[in-house]
Amino acid sequence: MHFSLFIPVVVLLGSAANARPVVSASQAGVAAVYFQTNLEQNSVVSNAIAADGKVSFAKSVKTRGSGSAGVVATPGADPLFSQDSVKVAGSHLFVVNAGSNTVSMFKINPNDPTSLRMVGNPVCSGGEFPVSIAVSEAKNMVCVLNGGAKNGVSCYKPDPQLGLKVINGTIRSLNLPQTTPPSGPAGSVSDILFSQDGTKLFASVKGVPPTPGFLAAWDIAADGTLSAEFEPSTPAPGGLLPFSATLVNGQNALLVTDPGAGFSVYDLNTLSVANKTPANSSIVTVDGQKAICWSNFSPKTGNYYLTDIGTSIVTEASVDANLQGAVVKQYPLTANSSTIDNAIASLPENDFLYVLSASTKSIDVLALNAPGAAAQVQSFGFESDLRRRGITIDANRLQGMAVFVKGQ
Repeated sequence: MHFSLFIPVVVLLGSAANARPVVSASQAGVAAVYFQTNLEQNSVVSNAIAADGKVSFAKSVKTRGSGSAGVVATPGADPLFSQDSVKVAGSHLFVVNAGSNTVSMFKINPNDPTSLRMVGNPVCSGGEFPVSIAVSEAKNMVCVLNGGAKNGVSCYKPDPQLGLKVINGTIRSLNLPQTTPPSGPAGSVSDILFSQDGTKLFASVKGVPPTPGFLAAWDIAADGTLSAEFEPSTPAPGGLLPFSATLVNGQNALLVTDPGAGFSVYDLNTLSVANKTPANSSIVTVDGQKAICWSNFSPKTGNYYLTDIGTSIVTEASVDANLQGAVVKQYPLTANSSTIDNAIASLPENDFLYVLSASTKSIDVLALNAPGAAAQVQSFGFESDLRRRGITIDANRLQGMAVFVKGQ
């Protein structure tokens, strides 16, 4: 769905480090990219990545949960209004089931990462309409963002044999006036992630224009419990709809996309949950953008790659040492292809960007050759392969994009 239906065409920029679905490979090897069908019988679709970054279809596996879609005036792509509905960390994959209010955990076969084995059983998300997942390997925590009538966050310990186990003291409400399924995109939740040092948990919430949204932050105690209250940080003037959040490379900051402007950069050094002090932020407008919502970081280029569902354009952005963001270059993809979730894989030869183009039922692949020098190398249509295997998909229900690279 296009945010441009209800907000002004403005832009925001941000920054990212230790990026989200970004992975690195220390050896040539096996890699895969994943998304979810998000239908009544939800499935994860696994696609093999070759050494040259190109994609081929492999297989799918049921999540034993149900997908869903938010309520919007004009139905379209991005049914969960979110980033990170599928998340890879280490040798495990996690996926939300928005329709059954559950989360599933899978073990990835490192020698054939298109093969997934469920670990334990799907677990209750701790709320309604889960849309996004964050993982901290250092803290051995998995946290989930719920966006329905019972909205907020909840966290788990991932057990390699038993699956996800609830961490007491981590169910925290955002107190949003939502429904199940939620209405949106305005007023809905978007993304969840850990701070780089693992001391805070963040969740982004879109505003209902002209009221801006906010970035919620909880402190994480040594035992994994969360502070009772969160500290909200609203974007700088011009920001409205905080969407995806990506760590800024090497700094205590976040790049947060905003389809009300482009993206923003949050300086987390000013944030204190205990003292109720919000983070400062600055806005970067992206001329001509309609709905920049998804973002990731490339270790090779040191830049961030943002996708716009409204224009089907990938925007490459930079964030400097002073947390000043800028647009580096833009890369148009197929018009009206509904470019939503994206992920970046660091292969031995190059970094590659994978974009889920929902309306064309394809994955667009860009080689990130150098700063300002990305080039599209493939548009992989997956519908016919899925149909031959009896797998049904709906362009308006597809969501998520995550990658695994052996040896990371």
